[in-house]
This record gives sequence, structure tokens and C-alpha cells, in this order.
Amino acid sequence: MKIFKYILCAFVFFSLNSCSVYNFTGTGKIDAKTFQVNYFQNNADIVEPGIERTFTIKLQEIIQNQTNLNLTNTNGDLVYEGEIVSYNATPMTATADQKAAQTRLTITVNVRFINKNKESDNFEKRFSFYRDYDGIELPTGSTLNGYIDEIFERITQDVFNASLAKW
Repeated sequence: MKIFKYILCAFVFFSLNSCSVYNFTGTGKIDAKTFQVNYFQNNADIVEPGIERTFTIKLQEIIQNQTNLNLTNTNGDLVYEGEIVSYNATPMTATADQKAAQTRLTITVNVRFINKNKESDNFEKRFSFYRDYDGIELPTGSTLNGYIDEIFERITQDVFNASLAKW
């Protein structure tokens, strides 16, 4: 019975010790201690006020929630910067009387990722996602904010995966 306890203790020790190599977010070992997210400007032709601040905060939050990295304003080991390049609401399907039956809100963000400790990880890439809604609907206020949050949740997860999870 004692040998079983020793084996169990050894298994638990090695399991916990291996968490420094891989964790449940899929990031593996990150060779950095700090990150910074510079303010993402809104350079889209159609400007929805405030979405640049929303995106910047959501990107900071996902990295803080899924890693042990510390957020800093300057000299981060990892740097995220870029701009919102597109914000479009496009009719997708039409009714018999030529009205939009469905509209698609699409947001595209250009991201530059800089890893000061491993330059081979650096990239510049566009990330885009959309939300479809009823064509007669004109989303405003909390409805529109909900759609934007849904889109940014997907984009920030894609940015996280590309920069830290290497997916």
C-alpha cells in the first residue's frame, strides 16, 4: 500500500511540474513576462464610435485571462498593435420585394505582433469575423454593442491563438 502512495505522489508531482511546459489554454511555455497592447486606431471607412477602445480592452483581457503575463504600458516583451481597417454592414439575401432579408456586420482588424525575445514569432495579419442579423433590423445601442462584442470575442481569440497558441 505504501508503494502505491509513493507512485501516486510521484505522478501528481510530475503532472504539476509539467504544467510549465503546457497548460490548458494551449499556449505552452511562453518566453515572456510582460505584454502590452497599444491602442488600436479605427481607420475604417465607416466609423462606429468607441469600438477601438472596446477592441483594445478585449485583447488585453483575453491575454490576462489565459496567461500569467503581466500587462504593461511600455517595453513589453510581447507587443500587440494595429488598427481596425474595416467595419461594414452588407445585405446578404433579399426578399421578393428587393429588401434585405439578412444583413452581415463584418469587422476586420490588422494586427502586428512583436515578440522581442523571439523575432521569428513576429507577424502582421488581418483578422476578421462577422455577425448576421435580420435585414429589417437596424441594430443600435445595447443590441449593436452585443454584436460587436460577439465579433471581437472571436477576433481576439484568433489573435491569441495566432500569437501565443500557434494555431
